[in-house]
Amino acid sequence: MHIADGVLPTSVAIGAFAVSIAVFAWSARKAKTEDLPKIAVVTSAFFVASLIHVPLGPTSVHLLIPGLVGILLGSSAFVSVALGIILQSLLFQFGGITALGVNALMMGVSALLCGYVFRAIKGPSLSGHVFAGAITGGLGVVLSAIILALFLVTSGEDFWGVAKIALYVHLPVVLIEAAVSAFSVSFLYKVKPDLLDISFSATNLNSSPKEPGSSERS
Repeated sequence: MHIADGVLPTSVAIGAFAVSIAVFAWSARKAKTEDLPKIAVVTSAFFVASLIHVPLGPTSVHLLIPGLVGILLGSSAFVSVALGIILQSLLFQFGGITALGVNALMMGVSALLCGYVFRAIKGPSLSGHVFAGAITGGLGVVLSAIILALFLVTSGEDFWGVAKIALYVHLPVVLIEAAVSAFSVSFLYKVKPDLLDISFSATNLNSSPKEPGSSERS
């Protein structure tokens, strides 16, 4: 899901670039030093997810994972998405240089919103996290498609049809990403729950922290 160079009015592209820089700065300030390895890994996953894509006029359809990025990174999600968008543009010409701000906002804002939604609706149990993961994964695609359509509409009536098609063709992607996010959350809940900000409890295998000075009983 990328908008190519020259599709949007220059004023929109410049405005989006300025806003994306401001959001990037805010998101970067929220990132902690110890989170940098996780941000790098998630950025790599976001970058790879777009390698298989189907062109659709001035945009394209492929795996997006903004919902999953938001789940894993929270307020730092925009940094990951923006870096991935820049690499995609420079290495594979997905989108374009003048459309970097637009494309970053398109998926970065949805990733940020999804991070907050996941933390608001997730329950304490595995099923609660999986349900929240599925909802958030699908929501990330819906929000990105809506923002894409809104940007395309700014180009004039000629892009009304493309905007509608862009929304329709991403409906299957919503279901796919909901399943991918649900599976990923389920897996991480079992093997690395701290990535989901899950407090350790007795229900998590081998996850109950020991009290200082305690020792194992044989």
